[in-house]
Amino acid sequence: MASMMQPQIILLKEGTDTSQGKAQLLSNINAVTAVGDVLRTTLGPRGMDKLIHDDKGSVTISNDGATIMKLLDIVHPAAKILVDIAKSQDSEVGDGTTTVVLLAAEFLKEAKPFVEDGVHSQNLIRSYRTASTLAIDKVKELAVSIEGKSVEEKKGMLAKCAATTLSSKLIGGEKEFFATMVVDAVMAIGDDDRLNLIGIKKVPGGNMRDSFLVDGVAFKKTFSYAGFEQQPKKFLNPKILLLNIELELKSEKENAEIRLSDPSQYQSIVDAEWNIIYDKLDKCVESGAKVVLSRLAIGDLATQYFADRDIFCAGRVAEEDLNRVAAAAGGTVQTSVNNIIPEVLGTCEIFEEKQVGGERFNIFSGCPSGRTATIVLRGGADQFIEEAERSLHDAIMIVRRAVKNSTVVPGGGAIDVIPRQLCDNAGFDATDVLNKLRQKHAMQSGEGASYGVDINTGGIADSYANFVWEPAVVKINAINAATEAACLILSVDETVKNPKSESAQGDAAAGAMGRGRGGGRGRGMRRR
Repeated sequence: MASMMQPQIILLKEGTDTSQGKAQLLSNINAVTAVGDVLRTTLGPRGMDKLIHDDKGSVTISNDGATIMKLLDIVHPAAKILVDIAKSQDSEVGDGTTTVVLLAAEFLKEAKPFVEDGVHSQNLIRSYRTASTLAIDKVKELAVSIEGKSVEEKKGMLAKCAATTLSSKLIGGEKEFFATMVVDAVMAIGDDDRLNLIGIKKVPGGNMRDSFLVDGVAFKKTFSYAGFEQQPKKFLNPKILLLNIELELKSEKENAEIRLSDPSQYQSIVDAEWNIIYDKLDKCVESGAKVVLSRLAIGDLATQYFADRDIFCAGRVAEEDLNRVAAAAGGTVQTSVNNIIPEVLGTCEIFEEKQVGGERFNIFSGCPSGRTATIVLRGGADQFIEEAERSLHDAIMIVRRAVKNSTVVPGGGAIDVIPRQLCDNAGFDATDVLNKLRQKHAMQSGEGASYGVDINTGGIADSYANFVWEPAVVKINAINAATEAACLILSVDETVKNPKSESAQGDAAAGAMGRGRGGGRGRGMRRR
């Protein structure tokens, strides 16, 4: 009787929502499976696109897994893990974001009946980790190295990897055209790992085939003043001066207080202001530069001054573009015009201003350092160009990874466990195709290991012989990330949510805003 009268021990605040045990684990698995079902239809060359319309009115059309996961605004705490692994796959290898989400969802879907039958989740975790190790070892065994090939052979193989990535994108119809462009861009930056050395500029209008690669730097013409049209628009082997200063006539009264005893002295102050700007411009001209770029404004006086001396100038150049010009032309950005030595000037074979669609572009080509490239994208709708940019980003990442980790594996579902979805998305009979695939993969000689789904005929084909290749690192990273995500969700047995504290934070913020509006004494009010 005494034990029945013991007071109840309360560990959590009133209003705290807790859920635990098998029901909680199954709820998390269901949430992850639901997210996987959203992405399922976007997989492969025949995958569908998703149109996502947000509260701000912007519309995004994409079949890129990382982009869709980012825009879905998922609120379920367990399903958010899928967003993280998609971002991880995108930043690490660039492609395979849909694959990694589907693998994680499928792993958990297969684990669900075992959880319902009472199998301990730690046994499932141990089994998944063992299976992951075996699968990665098998991928490494099936991988083919592209080391020791000639430059042309290597470029051809890399183009095949890029084409495989682009085949599932909106621009898949022109995959060979863009694959060659991507490989040339990646080879141009050499061993440099900075992705921002490859610029992608978007110009609405025209068609995809009007896109082109600049072996150097290209950026849109910046805002210009009167006198700009009088400047030369093409130079051969010009010296390039890069600045991070304003070249404008400044009123010195903004920077200093000046007291005059005689009104006639005012003219000397005005003359000093003009002398300061003319001194800067003279030093720029004396450097021998024929192209002057600045991150800050170049005013109307400086524009006309340079035009009179056959010098091209552009102000308010984006910092990213200025740094890319520095990397390609071999120059150094200066914060002063004093002591400009020849070593800080860059150069290129050809500089020209060129009309591209409705835009004018400043193009630097034939740069000596050659460590940058620019892809100018053309297309009809803005959404189409945006998706084309995301597709090229994936292809660039894939080619860079293939250069660093020079092993490739056959694609088309030959390696991973997704051929069923590839068939479903293409409208084929998945059961028939999978039976043929299993027969090939079960061959003792190992000759059938590279067979995958043939999207064109609805049967199976040797993916390696058909040049459907992917870097091995894509598959290895996807298996690793999906396994870790599945194990993480299986290891969670309780979720604690405290809405009380969330509302308290909201009330506190509202109270602070109220006090800021009228709760306190205003500035300049007298004390009573």
